Amino acid sequence: MTAPAPTSRSRWIQEWDPEDEAFWQEKGEKIARRNLVFSVLSEHIGFSIWTMWSVLVLFMGPEYGLTPADKFLLTSMVTLVGAVVRVPYTFAVALFGGRNWTIISAGLLLIPTVAAFAVMKPGTSFDTFLLVGLLAGIGGGNFASSMTNINAFFPLRKKGWALGLNAGGGNIGVPVIQLVALAIIGASGGPRVLLGIYIPLILVAAVLAALFMDNLATVKNDTGAAIDAAKDAHTWIMSFLYVGTFGSFIGYAFAFGQVLQVQFGRTPLQAAYLTFIGPLLGSLIRPVGGWLADKYGGAKITLWNYVGMAAATGLLIVASIEKSLPFFVTVFVVLFVLSGLGNGSTYKMIPGIFQAKALAKGLTGDEAAAYGRRLSGASMGLIGAVGALGGVGINLAFRQSYLSYGSGTGAFVAFLAFYGLCFAVTWAVYLRRPAAQRQAAAATEAKAQLSYAEV
Repeated sequence: MTAPAPTSRSRWIQEWDPEDEAFWQEKGEKIARRNLVFSVLSEHIGFSIWTMWSVLVLFMGPEYGLTPADKFLLTSMVTLVGAVVRVPYTFAVALFGGRNWTIISAGLLLIPTVAAFAVMKPGTSFDTFLLVGLLAGIGGGNFASSMTNINAFFPLRKKGWALGLNAGGGNIGVPVIQLVALAIIGASGGPRVLLGIYIPLILVAAVLAALFMDNLATVKNDTGAAIDAAKDAHTWIMSFLYVGTFGSFIGYAFAFGQVLQVQFGRTPLQAAYLTFIGPLLGSLIRPVGGWLADKYGGAKITLWNYVGMAAATGLLIVASIEKSLPFFVTVFVVLFVLSGLGNGSTYKMIPGIFQAKALAKGLTGDEAAAYGRRLSGASMGLIGAVGALGGVGINLAFRQSYLSYGSGTGAFVAFLAFYGLCFAVTWAVYLRRPAAQRQAAAATEAKAQLSYAEV
């Protein structure tokens, strides 16, 4: 099957079949990669704007009149909005087109950035900071629309790599804004300098999306897909597992700098020197998680990744009790890396699960591929939204732990228990199967080289 090239005026592609090897080699791969590049750019800036309050709170000294509990509450609410808006952002791609929505969603980032620029000064009330912070949450939605869009461009055999690269490039927006803040703090600049840098970058992302991205006419607005995805138990199981991986990544990204300041007495500059390392490595490793899942099976990688996260959290409890900053930072960075690796492996599982369900229903060929893309694309928004809520839980857990015990140890104990539960769910649902299910899965695998244990 061949597809006409998009026109420069409309940028709509009427036919798209990435599972057709001839089409993919002839033109599909080139178009998909081009859209991936500019999708990553927009999502990257969206992540930076979403997480900018994790940096701005480092600038906010005693003259701002905010307590540590106020700051944890502020970042929790920003995370919450970023999680909630992921649901409508997922379906906006089908309604407006991937290119068109990337332009719109990038432009919307100007609202929280300009608003923060206007109010970022001592004397502003906490309620005002909270309201403006809530606006920044829209940056979290860019991830959901970007992942849904890119999911439609790539064939199943490439999704782990493509989704991992797309998400990893977006996640890097977290350490990048922290690095920029480090440079600004080191140069004795203020938070408005940071915000001023991002305003033109937002405009550049929107313009490049308009010039170089495409809409897929084959991605139709299908509200029924959302209903079907919400009814499927795997959507909610994967949401739970994504709480443990991405929820950890984004929650720790918001909280790490504050933990260093509150528990270890670091100055804003000292905290900024350390906060970017974990998110940077966690972002870079995410495509590796997707690649490993492509090769060895997402469930297997996710399972052992949770073992590593639990072990790292146990060591953090020791470091927190001993008040050892070098040990604490080292293990925290390892935990960031593992959360990033798990992000890639869990997201790879999603399209594989629904493709396997299509085969189990007796669907084949284009019909099976269309079924898998339809439900996996719809479920990604729900999974991404629920997963991001894990970041809310982490910040609220830290807030309560510091209020109750004066340290983050209580929060780490809760995280350790949760990772143990995630391990158990992964094993029970995707790796432990009765003999009859194994035989049925083996038959399916022989037919399509895919099974639930390898999603």
